[in-house]
Amino acid sequence: MNTTIVRRQCAQLPELPVSPLLRKIYAHRNISHPDELDKTLARMPRPDLFKGMEAALDLLQDALEQQHKIVIVADFDADGATSCAVAIRGLQAMGAQQVDFVVPDRFKFGYGLTPEIVQVAAAKQPALLITVDNGISSLDGVAAARELGIKVLITDHHLPADALPDASAIVNPNQPGCDFPSKNLAGVGVIFYVLTALRARLRGCGWFHDRPEPNLGQLLDLVAFGTVADVVALDQVNRILVEHGLKRVRAGKGCAGINALCEVARRNPDTLVASDIAFALGPRLNAAGRLEDMSYGIRCLLCDDPRQARSMAWELDRLNHERRDIESEMLHHALDDLDTKLSAAGVLPFGLCLFDESWHQGVVGILASRIKERTHRPVIAFALESDTATRLKGSARSVAGVHIRDALDAVASRHPGLIDKFGGHAMAAGLSLEREKFDAFRAAFDSEVRRHLNPDDLQGILHSDGELSPAELCLPLAEELRQAGPWGQGFPEPLFDGIFEVISHKVLAEKHLKMVLAPPGSQHLVDAIAFNKAPLPQPADGHSGDPHTRQQVRIAYRLDVNEWRGQRSAQLIVEHIETV
Repeated sequence: MNTTIVRRQCAQLPELPVSPLLRKIYAHRNISHPDELDKTLARMPRPDLFKGMEAALDLLQDALEQQHKIVIVADFDADGATSCAVAIRGLQAMGAQQVDFVVPDRFKFGYGLTPEIVQVAAAKQPALLITVDNGISSLDGVAAARELGIKVLITDHHLPADALPDASAIVNPNQPGCDFPSKNLAGVGVIFYVLTALRARLRGCGWFHDRPEPNLGQLLDLVAFGTVADVVALDQVNRILVEHGLKRVRAGKGCAGINALCEVARRNPDTLVASDIAFALGPRLNAAGRLEDMSYGIRCLLCDDPRQARSMAWELDRLNHERRDIESEMLHHALDDLDTKLSAAGVLPFGLCLFDESWHQGVVGILASRIKERTHRPVIAFALESDTATRLKGSARSVAGVHIRDALDAVASRHPGLIDKFGGHAMAAGLSLEREKFDAFRAAFDSEVRRHLNPDDLQGILHSDGELSPAELCLPLAEELRQAGPWGQGFPEPLFDGIFEVISHKVLAEKHLKMVLAPPGSQHLVDAIAFNKAPLPQPADGHSGDPHTRQQVRIAYRLDVNEWRGQRSAQLIVEHIETV
């Protein structure tokens, strides 16, 4: 699939107290005033702007005063796991003596507060259920809890449907009528806000006169982890949360579980950045929920014993290696399927739906992401629902221009009964349907995507911040860019492009391309690595011409810091490579 590099443009650089290069980079990300770069906690919006917050605090204060049993109902991804750990640690720090959790097994119960998971939670005899990172679409689950006399507090960030569950309280920035300005909080950010508001309420009523008042800032490492891993947009609120969480880890104040995950992922906690969470720590935590049971990952985050946390982290690392092997095989099959479709029809659908009976239900989301990156269009990958050959579970990933949850909603409205249930975000969603309806759904989904995209939209576009001079390809600038974040979804890490001569190259692990590059006419050498992009692309004519002339390539790259055996150096992380 074709990829085009497009250089970002801005009419005027804002007056910001940073270097000229950073001024340009920030302008490309719509930063126009120094206040938008303020990452102090004082810039955080007030908790009372949340709709439903007072009702939530009434429930929690009563539960604390009466020492009622509280059960947290978590989700089985990294956001759900960190949300659960934050809720338990925060409530216990404020004096709750009976706090437990349940997390649905995705292969038995599916997502959210279902009636089945309510029955599991009810066995723990709670007076209050608190959902974290789920619940906004759990109408039946909330009704089941109410029938059992159990109150439900929903904390979530997913988009609601037309009807809301009849919970005792709902805190969700995306529910209708909520005035909280940031709609991009992850689930872990929502429950953190609830806890800060609860602490203020308890402080006002004298709760801490005879017990220590907790420092909830100690939870920010978990908040940062879940926010980055859930790939929510890093608006200013989320950048503040992530920045302060990363600072805690760098200062040696991260929880034992996060430190252990850094160790097994070979990431230095002293220099941890958001991309380390996104590409190294997050996948290891997520592996528990994808292949087995996320309760193991939650216990790792709740563990305060470094030795036990390290043992748990190594098990998560083992699961992640297993997940990679499964993913690799699934991707191979999916690409073969795409080649067959392309050969038969000449073109691919605008909205891709893929299914294979052998695919693992817990890994289809990653597969959809991988295929989306290659084909530049929305993708839904399906697997058989556990213990049945008649129902499918799908995981969807989208591209700019298609709000995937709204697209599924449109399909469901135009074709009643085609989809059993669905939910999600603008860029990711999940759904289930009967296997016999797969072909009809595939056609309906492609038709819906065609309403939003035209053929030109199906070309991959990489937005570049421009070209760096040879002198700028250096460690000091790489360090400066690292500290200028945190970078992530909606606030992308700086990407540059340029033409380089290939001084040398080799293939690592049969798939990664390691190179030494130099700008044309320059003696400045810089290391570069292109993950999963081996071998080196050759000129279109099949040969490189003059054997004494070095091959030239155009690359899009990030300037990063490579740490190896205690040494730090500048390295280019190549996102795209093409011949010149």
